[in-house]
Amino acid sequence: MAQRPRYQNKRQNNPRGGSRTAIPREAPPVYVRKPPVVYGKAFILMEDLQKNTFEYVKGAWVPHAMTIAECRVDCQVKELPQKVNGMTRYEVRCPTSAAI
Repeated sequence: MAQRPRYQNKRQNNPRGGSRTAIPREAPPVYVRKPPVVYGKAFILMEDLQKNTFEYVKGAWVPHAMTIAECRVDCQVKELPQKVNGMTRYEVRCPTSAAI
């Protein structure tokens, strides 16, 4: 026995009735591409339980001016899987000032 098609492609000339006239529409908005962002060299930040951030500079961990939340606004932030002494490590790349 042959199988019956489940879905039939029914075409109607105009489901609303009336004539088929083109309705003028607004032109689609023009999208302007943003220039690509160039990020600088990656550096490591550590964040403790009180949300204080530290940067490794010249062999010592010194407090960093921005928190991770502030870094996420402008920079690329990637959480690294290893935790050191209960502190979370992050790889941060900030955008460079040089434009292409």
